[in-house]
Amino acid sequence: MAVVELCVKAAAGAPEILGDCPFCQRVLLTLEEKKVPYKMHLINLSDKPQWFLEVNPEGKVPLMKFDEKWIADSDVIVGIIEEKYPNPSLYPPPEVSSVGSKIFPSFVKFLKSKDPGDGSEQALLDELKALNEHLKAKGPYVAGENICAVDLSLAPKLYHLEVALGHFKGWTVPESLSYFHNYVKLLFSRESFQKTKAEKEYVIAGWEPKVNA
Repeated sequence: MAVVELCVKAAAGAPEILGDCPFCQRVLLTLEEKKVPYKMHLINLSDKPQWFLEVNPEGKVPLMKFDEKWIADSDVIVGIIEEKYPNPSLYPPPEVSSVGSKIFPSFVKFLKSKDPGDGSEQALLDELKALNEHLKAKGPYVAGENICAVDLSLAPKLYHLEVALGHFKGWTVPESLSYFHNYVKLLFSRESFQKTKAEKEYVIAGWEPKVNA
């Protein structure tokens, strides 16, 4: 099996350490869950190396090398990994493909919000409740007993939500959403997650400029 090469974000202020990009972690989780060997290049986004910009003029991460060709966009990358390494299958059943998809934008809006009356907190709660209801009916994972690509896309985003809202707003997901809490516990305790997550301080450092903008 050829080793795939992957460019991911390095930590803010610590270029030798894995950074906090949830889209990079999604790709790393996919590779780990499928036991695909890979070589990781940590990219300092505030000082991008020349070779990286030559193969990827837009300078975005994650970026992955397949068959001598560099590919950007985590959706595309995950699709190619699924195609090339079909076992174990992480392909989601079509009916769950958009489950939880509005949580991240709702979280970002609430995190940046300076106006408690703008409805952004309630909008996020509505999305989290919808996921909780889905998990209650179909859990423990989005598609049932086995983890799938939708879970691996959500896991890093839910980690950011927990860390950033806890730090900047002193906010936590209500205990009443017990299926959600169980889900997060399952995701965060997986070996693949422990191995690929950014330290909390780097998640906070990553959001700091956006929150205080």
